[in-house]
Amino acid sequence: MTPHSRLIFGFHSTLAKLRHDAGAIREVYVDSGRHDARLRDLLAQAEFARVRVLPVPSARLDAMAPGARHQGVIATVDATQRHVTLDDVLDTLDEVPLLLVLDGIQDPHNLGACLRVADAVGAHAVIAPRDRAVGLTQTAVKVASGAAETVPYITVTNLARTLRELKERGIWLVGTDAEAKEDLYAAQWPVACAWVLGAEGDGLRRLTRETCDQLVSIPMLGSVASLNVSVATGVCLYEARRRRASQGASSN
Repeated sequence: MTPHSRLIFGFHSTLAKLRHDAGAIREVYVDSGRHDARLRDLLAQAEFARVRVLPVPSARLDAMAPGARHQGVIATVDATQRHVTLDDVLDTLDEVPLLLVLDGIQDPHNLGACLRVADAVGAHAVIAPRDRAVGLTQTAVKVASGAAETVPYITVTNLARTLRELKERGIWLVGTDAEAKEDLYAAQWPVACAWVLGAEGDGLRRLTRETCDQLVSIPMLGSVASLNVSVATGVCLYEARRRRASQGASSN
């Protein structure tokens, strides 16, 4: 592996990269002992994307990523390749958008946990400001447990402007605010939506809050006043996903 490349591993991460950013992949290493349907699907995708595949013994994969659950698949990726843009994501979706916007998260552990939640719930992208936010550090990537490779993490120079652009695309902005009068579970919102959550302790910045179409609060029935941002992310995104499923409105 060269200084300008990095590894991703596992079927989900590698397939996501092949489908959305195949140009960044240099080669894919697969376990020469596997011949199942899941591997055949990956091989077909790699062939379609014209990405070189190298069958190797399982022991070599173990040596490449010690301790990782690579599932018999490891890809080397160009670390200098440009990041995917929001337009790249939205213009290629085949279902109604579900996005997460993080306004100024400072803790890399929280960012990594939010990415894990976004991956688990099937969110299409995580959006964050480039400044006054932690960024995708090594700690955040580690905590994300692979989700940093599967969920596009898009940083923008002007979050308020990006939020307005989302609204122009018909995406409803739902912000969380402890003082909001609408309860998360009683509130109604469109299927195409972006959930906007604020930084630890400070919540949403004023301009971000004012740009949202709607503000909701998460019911707090105990003695604590607020939830960790990654926990709040899970509560909101899973409620959004539950409603999409019940409405049968996952696709356009």
